[in-house]
Amino acid sequence: MTTILQINSAARSQGANSTLLVNELTAKLQQSNSGAQVVVRNLQAEPLPHLDDAVLGAFFTPADQRTPEQAAIAARSEALIAELQAADIIVIGAPMYNFGISSQLKTYFDFIARAGITFQYTANGPEGLVKGKKVHVVSARGGKYLGTPNDSQTPYLKSFLGFLGMTDVNFIYAEGLNMGPDAATAALAGAREAIAAA
Repeated sequence: MTTILQINSAARSQGANSTLLVNELTAKLQQSNSGAQVVVRNLQAEPLPHLDDAVLGAFFTPADQRTPEQAAIAARSEALIAELQAADIIVIGAPMYNFGISSQLKTYFDFIARAGITFQYTANGPEGLVKGKKVHVVSARGGKYLGTPNDSQTPYLKSFLGFLGMTDVNFIYAEGLNMGPDAATAALAGAREAIAAA
């Protein structure tokens, strides 16, 4: 059975365009993959802590030497990684905030990027260990940034996902959402065309 992991990373709990569109994309993928199971990871409803001494201490302390607090942090990371590894298709809602991804998505990435678990260093350089996944990224943006120097989001996401082994990545954009009603309508229509083709 196909498993679809949907990651919602908008800062808003209601009304986020990225969440609206990833819901539509996931529904479309579910129709295309009969019997697919959907797992939703809502990073706004279940926030992760930012990297700090406690989190780094948990990650870098050997498992048999961790305190109960460190063991709980490490277990949370490992559960997220298991959820990711179990998915066949990953759908990421990635709104653009200040030219980048949300802090919610960044903390998620920090919790799944674990040396020896999701990537490893070899004599030939780093090797991603999260392989065989199809990833769809839906990016909702107030302005139009694709192909400009201000789009630091797309190259970052390609680099990070590729570092972990996820190289089959499809980007869907809804740009110009805050540039007036006509632009917003056109942005959503364009994104929905891309969703239909996904």
